Amino acid sequence: MTVEDVKALAEDIRGEIGKAVVGQEATVDILLVALFAGGHVLLEGPPGTAKTLLARSFARVIGLDFGRIQFTPDLMPGDIIGANLFNFQTSTFTLTRGPIFTDLLLADEINRTPPKTQAALLEAMQERTVTIDGESLALGDRFMVVATQNPIEQQGVYPLPEAQLDRFLFKQTVDYPSAAEERRIIAAHGAHGNAMVPEDWGVETIANAAVIGEAIATVAQVRLVDEVIDYIAALIRGTRDVADLESGASPRAGAMLAGAARARAALDGRDFVIPDDVKALAPALLRHRLILSPAAEIDGRAIEDVVTSIIETIEAPR
Repeated sequence: MTVEDVKALAEDIRGEIGKAVVGQEATVDILLVALFAGGHVLLEGPPGTAKTLLARSFARVIGLDFGRIQFTPDLMPGDIIGANLFNFQTSTFTLTRGPIFTDLLLADEINRTPPKTQAALLEAMQERTVTIDGESLALGDRFMVVATQNPIEQQGVYPLPEAQLDRFLFKQTVDYPSAAEERRIIAAHGAHGNAMVPEDWGVETIANAAVIGEAIATVAQVRLVDEVIDYIAALIRGTRDVADLESGASPRAGAMLAGAARARAALDGRDFVIPDDVKALAPALLRHRLILSPAAEIDGRAIEDVVTSIIETIEAPR
């Protein structure tokens, strides 16, 4: 598979998702980059902005098994990863696998469950394995978490710890649609009986795990020259020298940004990374990794403005 094939595949995926989801092109692109870069995505947006439908449609189009967990305050880690249950008929313990054993996992409203349960995803997201009673069980090579959270509700929620946020490649803000898009949504979905099932919208499967694996292998061959590596390093290190930030990005963020930039270049049909790839992905990759200083919070500074300022300050190679 060549980078042109990857670009064509991405265009076909966008077209199929567009049958069910109106708009949200930027979020679809973020999901595609994360898929080909082997990362996870945190979607933040108000209810009713098609986050669940988008994840379902995405999984169907690329031919991956889809699993969904509705996070609640009483959810336990064993409800996610599974447990060894005693079988009284055979007098032995039997492994019952949890919903995490899938390819694309939708962690719906992840901030509504306590940190102990949120942490059950940590090992799976980082190493694609889970440990049950001391035994490590491998997840699939294509395992990907798409988590959602509602920024409106402030009561009864548990903010994700920084260690877990750092495992997400991107945090994407899902906004309300434009006026024209909202009219299309009302016209199409208002007359549809079962709007949450992608199959009813004619969404077809056009790929599978093998095809996605070939695309990922192609992305890994995209060239990353020294000047762009230096630019990524300067960008990441620049987040640690800003007075408005109490905490900057980790070295893991730099490595993730390089991999994501490779994926974006391939989606554009290029076998080399340019600084614009880094600039385009930096906000979604950094916004959940940076912590505002108390003074910046008092002044009402937004993390988006700080990220933009850092990107504008660091000179990009020509």
